[in-house]
Amino acid sequence: MGSGRWSTNVYDAAAEYRAATGADPFDYSSRARAGHRSGWKAHRSLDPRGLTVRESRDSAEHPESLAIAVLFDVTGSMQSVPRVLQTKLPELFGLLLRKGYTQHPQILFGAVGDATCDRVPLQLGQFESDNRMDDHLGNIFLEGGGGGQMTESYELAMYAMARHTSLDCHEKRGRRGYLFLIGDELPYGKVKAREVRAVLGERIQGDIPLTALLPELQQRYDVYYLLPAGTAYSGNRKVLATWRRLLGQNVIELDDLDAVCETIALTVGLGEEAIDLQEGLEDLADIGSTSLETVGKALAAVARRRTGLAVRDASRFHASPLDRGAPGGTDRL
Repeated sequence: MGSGRWSTNVYDAAAEYRAATGADPFDYSSRARAGHRSGWKAHRSLDPRGLTVRESRDSAEHPESLAIAVLFDVTGSMQSVPRVLQTKLPELFGLLLRKGYTQHPQILFGAVGDATCDRVPLQLGQFESDNRMDDHLGNIFLEGGGGGQMTESYELAMYAMARHTSLDCHEKRGRRGYLFLIGDELPYGKVKAREVRAVLGERIQGDIPLTALLPELQQRYDVYYLLPAGTAYSGNRKVLATWRRLLGQNVIELDDLDAVCETIALTVGLGEEAIDLQEGLEDLADIGSTSLETVGKALAAVARRRTGLAVRDASRFHASPLDRGAPGGTDRL
């Protein structure tokens, strides 16, 4: 997958059509939830049952693809995350492409629930370079369930990404892709064989401790966990401590959910050594973002580790053009 190119004009036209007709950007979820719970299921484009592999591949159009996966919890208070992502896709691509963070991003969207109780505990789209990623995002089923135990099945999603994705950036060039998990709860401690069979239709010999799976996942992805403010367990010490034991400084707290796309873009820019944090914040100012302080605070530790450079206080920046060479205003791709 991953052919074609992103167009903000196509995105805008689709958004205008939905506004004119009153259609929900998450129309599949709206229609499915109108029916009985027994009929709830993942959209066919995101259904992981029988999953073989999700591929991020090079092509003549995209000779050096970079895989970026964004998986978010859709239980409880986290249901607003995909809606924020959907409205901010142009900003995400404007930063990645027009600011030169990476020339050939291929983005996969997916969703996480709770395999112990939800009808749809895992959804995985395809790696895409064009507006089909907006289609996949809009096909996410927003179940809003969860088990109420401060745990969700992140580990099942991590298993799928470790065992069922293939990335040319890693296999051809030895460069890891990026995996962003957006949530506010704990993972279960092990991947359960019975859940892999029930959700993926795959038989494995036994349960896999998450600590044993994680190194396998990290061979092909830089893995980040984002915990936004305003969710049920934002700031929870147990949640943060558990994820930090697993991922170290790749645990990112966000003061504002609206900053999630900017945070993802700058994290990729830092990881690709295309920018330092100061330059990234200047790019945010250039596009008129109001999230400079939030992003600067969230990524300070990541930036120090990536660059070894002192990071300026983000509050010194303001939303006026601070150009490194690109025109100010809205990016049109």
